[in-house]
Amino acid sequence: MEMTLSLTRKQKVFVDAAESEVLFGGAAGGGKSYGQMADALLFALKYPRSKQLVLRRTFAELDKSLIRLSLSLFPREIYSFNSSTHTGRFKNGSLIDFGYCAAEIDVYQYQSAEYDVIRFDELTHFTENQYVYLLSRIRGTNPYPKQVKSSTNPGGVGHGWVKARFVDPRPAAESFVGEDGLSRIFIPALLSDNKYLSEGDPKYKERLLALPEMEKKALLYGDWNIFEGQYFTEFNPSKHICAPFEISSSWRRYRTIDYGLDRLACLWIAVAPDGRSYVYREFCKSNLTISQAAREICDRTPASEDIYATLAPPDLWSRSQETGRSKATIFSEFGINLTKTSNDRECGWLAVKELLLGKEGVPSICFFSTCSEITRCLPALLIDRLRPTDCSTEPHEITHAPDALRGFAIFCARPAEVKGLIKCKWTTDMWEDYLLADDSAREYLRKKYGEPN
Repeated sequence: MEMTLSLTRKQKVFVDAAESEVLFGGAAGGGKSYGQMADALLFALKYPRSKQLVLRRTFAELDKSLIRLSLSLFPREIYSFNSSTHTGRFKNGSLIDFGYCAAEIDVYQYQSAEYDVIRFDELTHFTENQYVYLLSRIRGTNPYPKQVKSSTNPGGVGHGWVKARFVDPRPAAESFVGEDGLSRIFIPALLSDNKYLSEGDPKYKERLLALPEMEKKALLYGDWNIFEGQYFTEFNPSKHICAPFEISSSWRRYRTIDYGLDRLACLWIAVAPDGRSYVYREFCKSNLTISQAAREICDRTPASEDIYATLAPPDLWSRSQETGRSKATIFSEFGINLTKTSNDRECGWLAVKELLLGKEGVPSICFFSTCSEITRCLPALLIDRLRPTDCSTEPHEITHAPDALRGFAIFCARPAEVKGLIKCKWTTDMWEDYLLADDSAREYLRKKYGEPN
C-alpha cells in the first residue's frame, strides 16, 4: 500500500526532531495537530508493536479534534479504532491510546502503563505536575526512541511553566539540554508556515486580525509574552527586571512571606528614597516545617541587613488546636517577628498593579534578574473566571511568590490623601506636646489632630 503525506517545512522539522521533549507551538493555524497525527502515523508504521499516548485535557476536545483527524488521515486498510476503549490499532501491532486528564488526579489512570511516545495536544492546558508525572510513563525494553512530543498555542493554565521549560531557555529551533539532563527544542509555528490553510481558507487571517489585541498577539503572532487571560498584562521584562546592584544600607528593607508546607516563598524588598521598590532576593522551597523555614530565612539574611518588618498574611496567627500556638509564634522563637498584613486579595492585586504601572511610564517596582521565581510566576497568573477582579488560584504552584508580593504591596500602598484637617478634641497631653514643640512640630500636630480647640 502506498500513501502520500503532505507536510509543511515546520511539520517536517517536528517529525524529524529527535530530542527527548519537543514542543511545536505558537500561532493558531500553524498545522500543529496535523503534524502530531502525521508523526504518530509514521512512528507507528516504522516501529512495529510500538505504543503511543495522545492526550487532550478533556475527552470532548479530543473527540472533536485528534480522533476525527486520525480517522480521516490513517488508512483503514491498516488501522482500526475502538470507540469504547479509545484505542487505535495498526496491522503491525502498533497502538495509539487517545486519553484525557480533566482533573489533576486523572494522570494516575496511567500509573501502570508504558509508552514509547506521549503526545500532548494544547500542552498549556495541562499543569506542570501532570506533565512531569506522565514523563515517568515513557519507558520500555525495546530500542525505540522515547519522546514527549507536544503542540500548543500560548495561553491557558500551563502557559507559564511551558514558556519557562521550552521557550525562555534558548532561541527558537535551537536544541538544548535542561538541568535534568533531558534534551529539548521549541519549534515555533506561525500561520504563514501553513500554506495549505492559507490557500484553502484565505479569510482565516482576516478573522484573526479582527480579534482583540491580546488574543491577536497570541493566536496570530504566537507571542509568548502576552496571552488570553493574563492578569498582570502590565508586566514587561524590559521595564521590570534589572541587573543586581549594591543597595544602600540607608534604604528601608522588608521581608514578605507566604508560608505553607507545600511552599515557602520569601521576598526581600528594599525601598529607595524616591519610593521605588526593588525585590533583590528571593527564597522559595517546598516541604519545609515552620522551624526549617525560619532557619532558611535567617540564614539568607545577612546580619548587616536591618529588616524593618517581616510581613505575613493573617492566617499565620491562627492557633493550632493541638498545641495552642500559632505559626507566627513559632517564627518569633527564631527571631522572626512577623507583622500582619491584609489578606484582601482584590485590593492587594490592585496594589501590585499600581506598583507595576508606576507613574509617567516609570514602574514603582523592579525585580533583580536573580529573582527568577517571582519574575516567572507573576506574569503567569490568570484571571479568575468567576471573579475577574481576582487572580486564579490554579495552577497553585505559581501563586506563592506573587501572594508574598501582594502582602507587601497592600501593606505599603499609600492611603488616599485626606482633604481637610482631621478634627478631634485635644487632650491635656496633646496641648502639652503642642506648647513645647517648635514651629515645624506644631504644624505636624495640627495636621495630625486638627486645629487646637
